[in-house]
Amino acid sequence: YSAFSTCFRKESGTYGKDTRGMFRVHQFDKVEMFIFSDQENSWNHYYYLLSIAEKILQELGLHYQVVNMCTGDIGAPNAKKYDIEVWFPWEKRYRELVSCSHDTDFQARRLKIKYRDKEGKLKLVHTMNSTACAIGRTITAILENYQQKDGSVLIPNILKPYMKGIEKISPKK
Repeated sequence: YSAFSTCFRKESGTYGKDTRGMFRVHQFDKVEMFIFSDQENSWNHYYYLLSIAEKILQELGLHYQVVNMCTGDIGAPNAKKYDIEVWFPWEKRYRELVSCSHDTDFQARRLKIKYRDKEGKLKLVHTMNSTACAIGRTITAILENYQQKDGSVLIPNILKPYMKGIEKISPKK
């Protein structure tokens, strides 16, 4: 499954350059992917979900790295979490664009989401989710990675069919 949503982040007590601009904002839009799986196949489904998130960044031509998050950096529901970080040339570092989490049956226990296995036995589903596209951050990554010396921004090939013939965005002269 996938869903588009407007999200809100509590920003009180934060400071620094990430509080300005498009990267870390109070309100943002994103597309999130979800999988509800039987227990036997959940890890295969999880890595498939991660591969979809990677494919989106590959199609956009963005350089990225996959980070296996340690248990101290993941939430209580998560059994496993990978972040995908994209290269931001201006900052000369990678920044998080995607989080992909496997929660095994943590959420299903509270929500009582069950299925019957092949023997008819009731079991809790495994849930997993991943960002497909954090829209503001993805636009920022495209702008930074495709900007030319003259200030223009090339359109990634995968997006050109949606741009009505526009191949680059140029500043007004």
